[in-house]
Amino acid sequence: MTWKRVATAAVLIPFAVGIVLWGSTAVLALVVGLVTLLALFEYFALGEAIGHRAYRFWTASCALLLIYVQWLMGDVPTYQLSGGVVAYQRGWWFGNGLFPLEAVFFLFVLGIAVITLATRRPLVEALPAAGISASGLILVAFPLSYAVRLHGFGRRGPVLLLLVLVLTWAGDSAAYFVGRSFGKYKLAPHLSPNKTWEGTVASFLGSMIVGLIFAWLMALPFPHMLGMAAAGNVAGQAGDLLESAYKRSAGIKDSGSILPGHGGVLDRIDALILAIPVVWYYWVLIYAPRS
Repeated sequence: MTWKRVATAAVLIPFAVGIVLWGSTAVLALVVGLVTLLALFEYFALGEAIGHRAYRFWTASCALLLIYVQWLMGDVPTYQLSGGVVAYQRGWWFGNGLFPLEAVFFLFVLGIAVITLATRRPLVEALPAAGISASGLILVAFPLSYAVRLHGFGRRGPVLLLLVLVLTWAGDSAAYFVGRSFGKYKLAPHLSPNKTWEGTVASFLGSMIVGLIFAWLMALPFPHMLGMAAAGNVAGQAGDLLESAYKRSAGIKDSGSILPGHGGVLDRIDALILAIPVVWYYWVLIYAPRS
């Protein structure tokens, strides 16, 4: 199992780093779109395991639209200091008005309404289908779309996204190997029996080391980089446990088998789902207004 895990990582990591550092935000958006679709359909499979069939095509379409909007929003000023007040502007200019990000969610709701009223599915499936579709869009697609937003955020965007990837990889690897070798005290046995407090601490320390390295590479204040690394690690570990809860609820060990040694795509990116938007909001809310 370990050699498969290492071999898969050895193939995927250089590809991911290359796309992040040398690919355009448009190319990254295409890759994120593919990853999001794979993760979404694995999430839908978890729902089907407990009898909740999603509106797959409509949810997937709205997920891709979210990613497209996040790409378009890359050139829109987000947080600006004006008279000591932080102003938030979101969306992109469409015609004569500003098309906001939340309009995608409203479009999704309208689509769910139409599908629910027009479908020939048994009415007993209406609520579960709407629930699993909405949760997939909100819990998987929406937070992942921030990878595109972060990458397109100025010249430092790609490096910030790489920071999230590396601190997550370092944390996961530290937790895996330290937990297997020295783990004694279970973290959350009802969610993930193999996770230990020793592994959790090792994961946090591994991410902090990455934060220090990136602070030096980016010539940014150490306290803020450590803050981003700490926030990203905690969010990532929470995302990992959250996905474990989904799988336990469905009675499934892995979300898929597409990645040898890792399981499914959702298993591989579960930490990134929360870590990416947390680092994004740390950057724009805490660091950027003071920079």
